[in-house]
Amino acid sequence: MAGTAIPPDTAPHQPGAAADRRPGRSPVSERPRRRRATAGTGRLAALLVSPTLLVLTVVVLYPTLMALDESLYGPKGLDPKTGFISDTEPFVGLKNYTDIFTQAGDRFWNAFWNTTFFTVVTVSLETVIGVAMALIMHRAFRGRAVVRAGILVPWAIPTAISGLLWKWIFNADGIANVLLGHQVLWTADGFSAKIAVVIADVWKTAPFIGLLVLAGLQVIPKEVYEAARLDGASALQQFWRITLPLVKPALLVAVLFRCLDALRMFDLPYILIGAQKGSVETLSMLAQNEASNVRFGPASAYAVLLFLYVFLIALAFVRLLGADLIGGAAGTKKRTTHAVRMPRRRVREVPA
Repeated sequence: MAGTAIPPDTAPHQPGAAADRRPGRSPVSERPRRRRATAGTGRLAALLVSPTLLVLTVVVLYPTLMALDESLYGPKGLDPKTGFISDTEPFVGLKNYTDIFTQAGDRFWNAFWNTTFFTVVTVSLETVIGVAMALIMHRAFRGRAVVRAGILVPWAIPTAISGLLWKWIFNADGIANVLLGHQVLWTADGFSAKIAVVIADVWKTAPFIGLLVLAGLQVIPKEVYEAARLDGASALQQFWRITLPLVKPALLVAVLFRCLDALRMFDLPYILIGAQKGSVETLSMLAQNEASNVRFGPASAYAVLLFLYVFLIALAFVRLLGADLIGGAAGTKKRTTHAVRMPRRRVREVPA
């Protein structure tokens, strides 16, 4: 033992020294290289994202800040010194917001509940009808191209044209009353006006959900359905166990987009029913009415409240269903973590 000599090129084993024994590897020199690579990747990512951030700043952030600033000023009044309308708007602080919940509280809450009603009812009906449309368009049958074009035509029609079209249908002597056999004042102020707006909006935008769901259906492998049929699954079981879970990310994205769009509903009830109709007046219509009467401060306050409402709905939607919106990334992370924590198998050494 005393005569055992250690070669000069051999160092005693130390924990973490495995990288030092590999030829051509130097951990000390690799750390700065990795830092430089990480910094370069971060700069490249910031450069690629900067155009999007610039567009969002110009289109979203700047108008939002301007509306918030405008909501702190009141309408122009008479100047007591000259007797003419003053050139500047007086600063009133949060008075516009307090007036919304006090003086104009009834009108605001009516518009708020109308907006919520249209969003919940129309999006629910559009989801059911859109999924049915996607299933029809996904099937292989003769004349499928004509059916797809017919289903997608309402979505291609501008909303203003769609509103005029349904206004003729719901006219006093229109085809809707002819089919019903009795007179219904669809475009008057009342619950029938709500039904008219719901029917027109569902007809217009259900194909949008159908188009997005169809895109999700086309990426489902056919082998999954063949295996389900061999196992004896019925058509309803295949839809509930296979189609719906696999198409769920695309469906949730479509529902999110439609919710955000329905919350900002303005043009369809404005053209179909008319302005200042309490049964169909939405928050967007309320803000437009204030702006048309040169009350830009209260109009901006309504717009800011609508922005907060839409933002909170979108935030809650993403928070509750975020994992499904990104296509099951959370589930992939869990599976990866579970695989990493699995114990390694010991390799037995076989003596020579």
